[in-house]
Amino acid sequence: MNNYGLLVLAFVGGIFLAMQGGLNAQLGVLLRNPLLASLIAFFSSTLFALVFVFLNFKSLPTLIQIKEVPFYLWFTGGFFSVIGISLYYYTIPKLGISTMISIGLCGQLIFAVIAGNFGWLNLPLEPINLKKTIGIVSMILGIILINIK
Repeated sequence: MNNYGLLVLAFVGGIFLAMQGGLNAQLGVLLRNPLLASLIAFFSSTLFALVFVFLNFKSLPTLIQIKEVPFYLWFTGGFFSVIGISLYYYTIPKLGISTMISIGLCGQLIFAVIAGNFGWLNLPLEPINLKKTIGIVSMILGIILINIK
């Protein structure tokens, strides 16, 4: 797939994440428990992921591949996902979806730039440069404009 196709997929993925955040935040409000909404969302996500895995199934990982996975990788992504998503479900009804998504995206991008600069999480090095710095400052100014009432 070419780079434009990947950019379109990333854009659509962002739309889907905003949609699921809004829908599951409503679920959390109606159930009066954002953690329960997270549990239901992750359970249904697991079911859908299983369907997609079976539809695209090619082969199981070998025992050697499984043993190469560090222990912490089996759990930490899920832990951070539950915390992050639950915070979305909790704050969207209080802040509004555009405020929550814009502030959440700001946190994601700032962390991504710092993590890329230092190669955290085994990611490729992407040094901070003037363009990235201007981009972050512009994003923060944009978020301020989006959230001025």
